Amino acid sequence: MEYKKVIVFLVILCVFGQKTYGDSRYITLSRIKRNATETCPALQPPMDGLTQEDFMLKLTESCRFDHLARPPTDRPLRVNFQIDMKHIENVGNNEFKSHMFVQISFRDTRLHFADLSPARGDILGQDSLKSKIWVPHIIIKNEKSSSLMGLDRKDVFIKITPLGDVTYSYRMTTTFYCAMDLRKFPFDHQVCTINWMSWAYNESNLELQWAKDEPYVISETLQLTEFELDKIRVEYAKTTISETSGNGFNEGYSSLIFKFRLRREAGYYFLEYFLPSIMLVIMSWVSFWIQADAAPARTTLGTATMLSLITLNGNLSRNLPKVSYVKASEIWFFGGATFIFCSLAEFAFVNVIWRRKKKVELAKPSSKYIIKGALSPRLARKDLRKSESFSSFDSRHGGSHLTVHGSSNSLNVPTINPPMTNGENPNPNPDTSPPTPTPSQQAWAEMTPQEVAIWIDRKARIFFPVMFLIYNLFYWSFVYAL
Repeated sequence: MEYKKVIVFLVILCVFGQKTYGDSRYITLSRIKRNATETCPALQPPMDGLTQEDFMLKLTESCRFDHLARPPTDRPLRVNFQIDMKHIENVGNNEFKSHMFVQISFRDTRLHFADLSPARGDILGQDSLKSKIWVPHIIIKNEKSSSLMGLDRKDVFIKITPLGDVTYSYRMTTTFYCAMDLRKFPFDHQVCTINWMSWAYNESNLELQWAKDEPYVISETLQLTEFELDKIRVEYAKTTISETSGNGFNEGYSSLIFKFRLRREAGYYFLEYFLPSIMLVIMSWVSFWIQADAAPARTTLGTATMLSLITLNGNLSRNLPKVSYVKASEIWFFGGATFIFCSLAEFAFVNVIWRRKKKVELAKPSSKYIIKGALSPRLARKDLRKSESFSSFDSRHGGSHLTVHGSSNSLNVPTINPPMTNGENPNPNPDTSPPTPTPSQQAWAEMTPQEVAIWIDRKARIFFPVMFLIYNLFYWSFVYAL
């Protein structure tokens, strides 16, 4: 029983002691805060004799300046923004890297010291001065990585005027994403953006705005390795970090957009891709001047040009992202590969004709009958003779028929014209010309298989270049006109 009383007594003592300690701690912290406020020394002007370091220590003492809180204003704090673009380069698929100077300016009334130190001019400093004041936290929304440039973060500059205007400048490098449309590669234009936004304060507390006089400066020595800077535009926007409600980030945040249009320089691709591919296609036509039975030479030439074109296209596409649509460079590759393949197919066709044993019979020595005779040398003439046999039969019997109708069948019986006597003209109509002899009655032309193969090669020497010129006309119209 006494054991239980001891336990109850100890529990009561612990609870009472914890409450007393908490109350005393709260009273102690309140006294410290009140005493700090009461004992914070007032700034007595003039303070021109103090060094800049001592003056800033007194001006930004924790009892009168909170460097974690934004300057007190009734309206959203306006922060002016300006950039100086020094360098842009493409570093990978849908990624660009840029070097720039950034300058941010705003007014902090807590840093107004014109009355405290009238003879003091602007206060200048670097990173150590930045740690004593408040500066806005601004991020690049579409960045992959970013960092300050310079050794030991010395490329940070702070200027505070006697009226409390703060200018925060720094030099940075950033790698940002740019969604690229490669449908017309390598004759494409890309529109990229760099999106700055406030991280800690929404638009009701902080408002970003471009500098009115000169929002951006582009270096005269700016050189892009593959692109040319075409157009530049700056925009204002309101953005959200996330659209999901309930996470605290669905409010609107002030945002600034630096939008620029890049035009790809196609000179490199003309020299390294288009001109070599044109030469490969033309080289495949050399086989039309090689005899059709020279199979090793023509086969080697065709396969070598095809493999060279495939290798050339593979080197071009190696550093490009894998996209689902067809690019302009791939259309060019498909066209060139088609012409080389057709030249190989033409060789196979003439080689088969060259190895035939029988001559090719032609109704007329024209392109139509030569090609028809090359495709079906015996079948065409058999069909022609069969059709002409019926026409000759009709011509011998006058072409008229007598139809005898029966109960169930009808019979066409040819009528025979009576013979003409007394030396009368069998053709009563003097204006009617005698019947023209049919092709079977004419002399058929003959060509050896070798002659047909040589004729096809000669026609291919003209047909392939003309079709390639037409293909180029359509392709370059699509690239530059559309």
